[in-house]
Amino acid sequence: MKVFVTGATGFIGTAVVRELLGAGHEVVGLARSDKGAEALEAAGAQARRGTIEDLEGLREAAREADGVVHLAYIHDFSDRESAERADRLATDAIGEALEGTDKPFVLTSGVLVLEQGRLNTESDPAVGTGRYAEAAVSELAARGIRSSVVRLSPTVHGEDDHGFVRALVQIARDKGFSAYVGEGANHWPAVHRLDAARLFRLALESAPAGSPLHGTAEEGVRFREIAEAIGRGLNLPVRSIAPEEAGAHFGWLNFAASGDCRASSARTQALLGWKPEHPNLLADLEAGYYFND
Repeated sequence: MKVFVTGATGFIGTAVVRELLGAGHEVVGLARSDKGAEALEAAGAQARRGTIEDLEGLREAAREADGVVHLAYIHDFSDRESAERADRLATDAIGEALEGTDKPFVLTSGVLVLEQGRLNTESDPAVGTGRYAEAAVSELAARGIRSSVVRLSPTVHGEDDHGFVRALVQIARDKGFSAYVGEGANHWPAVHRLDAARLFRLALESAPAGSPLHGTAEEGVRFREIAEAIGRGLNLPVRSIAPEEAGAHFGWLNFAASGDCRASSARTQALLGWKPEHPNLLADLEAGYYFND
């Protein structure tokens, strides 16, 4: 299968590209820079220069492909509205190119859009703001596209991770202690980067149209345990902070650090035969590489 991958040079995207190539697929990856294009070509993929704002370029690449994995997102948390608008327009452009073809189109969302404070399953709808994928996946299926959406854990971890966990580590360094809110009983689902990559491949190959899928190897790791692991890794004290202090302490990350999200992937695993097998989040933290400067 010839697969067009947006976000192909990112932390998750590079793993997805390698997973697809390893399974015998041909990959065309979207690259914003010469460096990104060179990395894709070195991995054995083809590079297509452009950005997700280049809507005609997205349409053309999607028309030429046998399937699309859409991972690209503008991670500017200071301007979420613009980032979500760009994601919506990119999704629409790819959908226009694939309409009526029954080709697979794998979109990306996150479990943080689900209801807080309880265990969510794949059948639970999004209740918060999030990527346009949540609203689009059913509509795309009705338009003759084999669409699915992977709801990723807030923590997709592994070596070279520069996401939420790395941000928590830096906050602890800056503040001089590792913090959790209240009793730290809130949860973060987690999945290893390589397990997530395999899920995207399986979704592309066989997920039924309109499928919501959960990229959660761990339903929810207690935030206090994460804070304690960071404290050990940095040799810093670990402290509880009051909810009213959390915004100042965690800054832009407070929406996740104070949230309580749990999500099961049992249905996804049964549907696609996906079995997470790589180290869990706490094991990755204990491995030490999150604490290298």
